[in-house]
Amino acid sequence: MRHLVIDSASEACSVALIEAGSVVDYRHEVIGRGHAERLVPLIAELVGGGRADVIAAGCGPGSFAGVRIGVAAARALALGWQVPVHGFSTLALVAAAAADDIAAADGALVVMEGGHGQWFVQPFAADLAPRAELRSLLPDEAIELVDALVVGNRAEAFVAKRGSGRALTMLPDARAFLHLPASAMIDTPSPIYGRAPDAKPMARA
Repeated sequence: MRHLVIDSASEACSVALIEAGSVVDYRHEVIGRGHAERLVPLIAELVGGGRADVIAAGCGPGSFAGVRIGVAAARALALGWQVPVHGFSTLALVAAAAADDIAAADGALVVMEGGHGQWFVQPFAADLAPRAELRSLLPDEAIELVDALVVGNRAEAFVAKRGSGRALTMLPDARAFLHLPASAMIDTPSPIYGRAPDAKPMARA
């Protein structure tokens, strides 16, 4: 069964076709912005136009726009192709990309940019199972966490601020879906924002 894996929750735009435990084709670009314009063309560049039997989408947390774009694209393609669509946590995908290092270290903390001066943090065990819930913390709060291995796009900043540990700088990579535990899958993909939205409803007069 062929999976199309999509993640656009960070500065990376990452897609892969995975079948029978192997990566059939992939595209991975660090673009910062412009996911709405780049994601679908990247999928179209994949062998067979990216057509798959199942679609799996990164649901965040991450960039509000990037999360929504990835989930919406996955849902639209699933509807058009009449195939199932599932989701997964983007932080779990980052952990999966460092699976060997996390196993050797008996666990790690994933730290990703959260916006508004905060970091998304979540600890994972050696088998990539989450050890606690996702949190969005200010750096001074986050560095109270004690994991020696830190993974993610804010790993170096975390280790430098705490003054200890080992950093592995990583972005979500769709190819890491190969190592994602089945327990990480979400039946129905919907955005995981990780914090309150920027816009607040107007108070009634």
